[in-house]
Amino acid sequence: MNGPFLRILLRYIAGYLVFKGFMPQEFADMIANDPDVAAAAGVVLAAVVEGAYWLARRFGWRT
Repeated sequence: MNGPFLRILLRYIAGYLVFKGFMPQEFADMIANDPDVAAAAGVVLAAVVEGAYWLARRFGWRT
């Protein structure tokens, strides 16, 4: 997932969390507008995907 799409996704997620009252507006603005936060989120997402793939291979699940 490249940067612009990730920032759009993070903006929607942050907006939802603000709407539900789980996150202050200032923090949501930081997430939605900071490219470093988007890059960090991309690294986390990649790690989660690779971890899921590793678990699937280890336990013989479909890959």
